[in-house]
Amino acid sequence: MSDTDKVYIFDTTLRDGEQSAGIGFTIDDKVQIARQLARLNVDIIEAGFPASSPGDLEAVRAIAREVRGPVIAGLARANLGDINAVWQAVEVAESPRIHVFLSSSDIHVAHQLRKNREDVMEMARAAVAHAKRYCSDVEFSPMDATRSDPEFVYQLLEVAIEEGATTINIPDTVGYAIPKQFEAFVRSICERVPNIDRARVSVHCHNDLGMATANSLAGVLGGARQVEGTINGIGERAGNTSLEEVIMAIRTRPDFLHVHTDVNTPELYPSSRLVERLSGMTLQPHKAIVGRNAFRHSSGIHQDGVLKMRETYEIMDPKEIGIPVGESIVLTKVSGSHGVRARLRELGVEPGEEEFRRIFQAFKDVADAKDEVDDRDLMAIVSEQTQMQVAEAWTLDLVQVSSSDRGTPTATVRLIGPDGQSHEDAAIGTGPVDAIYKAINRVTKVQNQLTEFSIKAVTEGIDAQGEVTIRIETDGKTYLGRASDTDILVASARAYLHALNRSLSAPAVTGPAAAPAAR
Repeated sequence: MSDTDKVYIFDTTLRDGEQSAGIGFTIDDKVQIARQLARLNVDIIEAGFPASSPGDLEAVRAIAREVRGPVIAGLARANLGDINAVWQAVEVAESPRIHVFLSSSDIHVAHQLRKNREDVMEMARAAVAHAKRYCSDVEFSPMDATRSDPEFVYQLLEVAIEEGATTINIPDTVGYAIPKQFEAFVRSICERVPNIDRARVSVHCHNDLGMATANSLAGVLGGARQVEGTINGIGERAGNTSLEEVIMAIRTRPDFLHVHTDVNTPELYPSSRLVERLSGMTLQPHKAIVGRNAFRHSSGIHQDGVLKMRETYEIMDPKEIGIPVGESIVLTKVSGSHGVRARLRELGVEPGEEEFRRIFQAFKDVADAKDEVDDRDLMAIVSEQTQMQVAEAWTLDLVQVSSSDRGTPTATVRLIGPDGQSHEDAAIGTGPVDAIYKAINRVTKVQNQLTEFSIKAVTEGIDAQGEVTIRIETDGKTYLGRASDTDILVASARAYLHALNRSLSAPAVTGPAAAPAAR
């Protein structure tokens, strides 16, 4: 295939994906995900919205400085301050891009911008021209394009290209489009914008009606050669286009789509698991491509067919996605560090020496409590120990609970504090977990609100690890905590302390809640 048949993959997990309610990536989280996206070989990483906060500017700049390969983009509203902030963040990148967006629909122009179409046209012209002074690679997005007057969108895009935009992105900001309609709209842009040959057409779809992937592929059929989305489809409201779905649809159906990507598809599964772990957004088992059940068969007919020939019921080879099917080894308490490290490497995890030391010790603790430690157990251990990189102001030394169906649950906790001393207290609660959290609060004297608590079994069996995910809110900011243990009450205490420690350390880089950046 020629280069014109290539679809460029624009990943916005770190910008639009982070705008999911409850997500707050740290700078280290963002850099770790960006490095994985580089291994995945996406073409563009939208690393953040630098004008939203000093922390986000710092995160984008860290990615621009450390990650090589993909283009590194930052998002800006159509004003000079935002554009200056993006350039300050991405100027050190190997290949920088400034991405400017501006509302185009009448409902946004009138009620959000409180301007008219002429004002919007001049804002677009000035913003793109200013960005072009800094950077040769400029992207322009008319926000809410699918609810806009098409004639106005054509005019707006023509002006943006005149001023130097090299990528024109068509956002379905509120997930309003229907695939056939969206294909026709993108095709009309390719036909009606006079200078469109000077820019690449992109699409950015949201999933409010469950059609983000379908609309993105329809956009490709209409002539788009860049698709924007996120790993696991995370994002505002119902989320963004799920990039793994688009990528594998293109790979699986070249006979119909007649395009390709340069994505390193065996890195899709590791990318998905990393984003799931750091975001705290658990995948539903039936999630296409990367869900736990995506390649599992329970029907006897299906099992028989797959055993005889995989292609009878599987249109993709799970190995192409990086799913370690049929290669899982079982680790036990007699397994050595070399075996554990080798298995981690096969799962796409390559920790440093200090991090591996913590992982291996935690592995031994779990292996002592259960007969076998499989891949899911191992990844749960990695999840918890990786998050332990957060400065631990408080660590758990002891948790003891008394509970029954007739008495009031009581918990005693002993914590090691920032002073290195032991601190102990007890509390009663409506249940054992509530009692634990109240006791921890009495010791730490940290005020917060628990906004989410969930628990799941990592594996099957009575000796399975329980993985606890919580979110707490402090001073209007949300902090995620996760932990796993064969004792769910211990896991609950560790998860809560992890969230508390995050709130006490450097604040998370939160998404730009105040800025209209959904696109």
